Order: sequence, then C-alpha cells, then structure tokens
Amino acid sequence: MNRVSVITCKDYDEVLLRKKINKLFDLLGGLDSYIKPGQRVLLKVNLLMEKPPEAMVTTHPAVVKVIAEMVREAGAHPIIGDSPGGPFTRVLLERAYRKSGLARVAEETGAELNFNLEQVTVPFDGVINKSFVLGKYIKEADLIINIAKLKTHGLTMMTGAVKNLFGSIPGLLKAEYHLRMPDLTDFSNMLVDLSLCVNPVLNVIDGVWGMEGEGPSAGIRRNFGYLLASPSPHALDVAAAHILGIMPEHRAPIINAARERGLPSSLEEITLLGEPLIPAEKTKIPPPVRFSNLLDRRLPGPIARTLSYLLRPRPVFISELCVGCGDCYRSCPPQVVNMRNKKAEVSLDGCIRCFCCQELCQYQAVKIKRPLLGRVLTR
Repeated sequence: MNRVSVITCKDYDEVLLRKKINKLFDLLGGLDSYIKPGQRVLLKVNLLMEKPPEAMVTTHPAVVKVIAEMVREAGAHPIIGDSPGGPFTRVLLERAYRKSGLARVAEETGAELNFNLEQVTVPFDGVINKSFVLGKYIKEADLIINIAKLKTHGLTMMTGAVKNLFGSIPGLLKAEYHLRMPDLTDFSNMLVDLSLCVNPVLNVIDGVWGMEGEGPSAGIRRNFGYLLASPSPHALDVAAAHILGIMPEHRAPIINAARERGLPSSLEEITLLGEPLIPAEKTKIPPPVRFSNLLDRRLPGPIARTLSYLLRPRPVFISELCVGCGDCYRSCPPQVVNMRNKKAEVSLDGCIRCFCCQELCQYQAVKIKRPLLGRVLTR
C-alpha cells in the first residue's frame, strides 16, 4: 500500500508520456490490477480554475489523455471530473473544461466529462468530520483515480494527492469547510478524513511541470520533471514533499496530520520503485500558517492584534490588478471581502487566513504578505 512509483519525465510529448505512464503503472502491478472491464472510472483531476495548460495550474491534459486511453483499453469507461473553486455550475464547468484542454481530451478519447451537479451526504466516522457533502458523481463512480498537480500552496505549503481530493466537495460548500475549520491543524485533519472517505484506488501526481512560490494559482512555473503514482495518497504526498524540498516531510501540515494517524509521513515509511527521487534545488515554498491558537485564544485583544500584524500572513489586495470580477467576494468563507468602487477589499479582523481569495484570483491581484518576524519563526 505504501509503494510509490517514480519516473522522470521532462515534457508532455504524448508518445513519451505513454511510455512513462505505462512504466509508472507497471511498477505498481499494472493498471489492469486496479480496474475491471465495464467499470465507471472517475479521473479526479485538478481543475482549480479556468486556466490554459501552460499556466500549470491544472492537471495537464496530456497526462489525463494517456490515462483515459489506458482506462478504455482496459475495458472501463473513464469520466473526467472535479469541482473548481467558486460556484459549481454547468456554465463554469464547460468553460474550465474547454480552457484547460480537458474538453479536447474527452473528444479525442471518448471519455465522459462530468456535468452532474447533484450533491450527496456521505456518513463517515472521521477524527474531525462525521459526514461529508460530496458531488454525487464521486459516489456514482465504481472507483477513482486521483490525478493531482504538484504545486506549492499558500495555506498548506503544498498541494498533492490529498489536497486534490478537496475538489470532491462541490462548489461554494468548500468555503463552509474552511469557515468551520479555520485552524490549520483541524483543516488538515479534515482533509485526511476526506481522503479516507473518498478512498481513491490509485493516485497520480503530475509533477512534470508544477508550481512554486505563491501557489496554487499565482506562483512560478517549475519543471520538476517527475511523474509519481501510489495506491496511497499519503505515501504519494511524502514523495512529492521530498521533491519540493520539504524536509522533514511532516513539516507539511497535511502530512503531519496523517502522521498522527499512523499513516505514512516519511521516506523511511514508504517503498520507492523506479527511479531515484531527487529534491529540486531551492524550491520557493511558503511557510505553514501558524500562531492562530496563540493569538486568538490566549492573549488580550490589543496584544493579540499587534502580534497578529507582526506574525501572521495576510492577504493583500492590489487595486491596480483587480478587475472587479467578484470571485473573491463570492468565495470568501467568512464573507470579509467587500466590493467598493468595483475593487475588492478585505477586513482583516474577520479574516481566517484560508487564502481562498489568493487561490481563486485569476488576475494575481491578491498576494500573501508574510511579515519578516513570522517568516523567521516558521523556518
């Protein structure tokens, strides 16, 4: 279960990708050992927003195409799906599928694009959650192949296999989960619960090209040159964290939450198959968001507010880049983003530092400011 296959791959040439992904799956026993003819197989991609493949925000369509073809060759039916940030509507899905190149993948492979917008409540006895509201398409699939993108993340340091499953929660309901769990430890534990609830049979990380810096949408493109796969999203994230240079790997909050459950959290706990796993040099990684318990629960208000300004990262809205689209306003969990004169503004007093505004801004008009003292203390 804790096996991770590792293959180097520097570009998205489809002939090359076919060879590489074949080998990636062969190291884990072959794709046929995970799926059966006639099954409906959901390819759970990263479709964060309406961005072209070259932006490296979403799972690259060439990777999805190869896997969709392999699923069909195994006699199963591939379905491509995710819930992007913001409202979960057919119009927005169509635009995201088209812009990301996934609509063309469906045309060329015969894969189905999911447009089922229904929701279903799934009971689950987790550490944080006793149930999840999921897209109905998640539960209607016979099995799930989780195809994530390797990126840094302003809230959780990195986004890999586990974080990708947050897209199983439809539309603006994601904001409710952020609001209910503003503490990063609780939020990370919720994501571990979710990964165990959704339970993908196979997990893949597209790390050919990814993102560093202000990920998951406003960072810098980076050619990491890896494809990774594993039956365990937790083992896979450990390998991905190592590539990013997050050491020890459990510095990443989601991996640390997994560690507390006895799930894989270090290279020593996983079996690497294939090629050597070499960390990228000097990856720009945002530090984890900390201090919330200290500042919000133990100190008098005036002192807490002063320390908050000195320590905690905060979203900064750049008026010159803001086009007034309102995505951040609609998606803010505590509803502290306001539109004034067709520009977005944030009230930091109610901000829970989930950074949904930064994550979902297509115009890079929201930056995360990390005060110097806070950066020093989170090294």
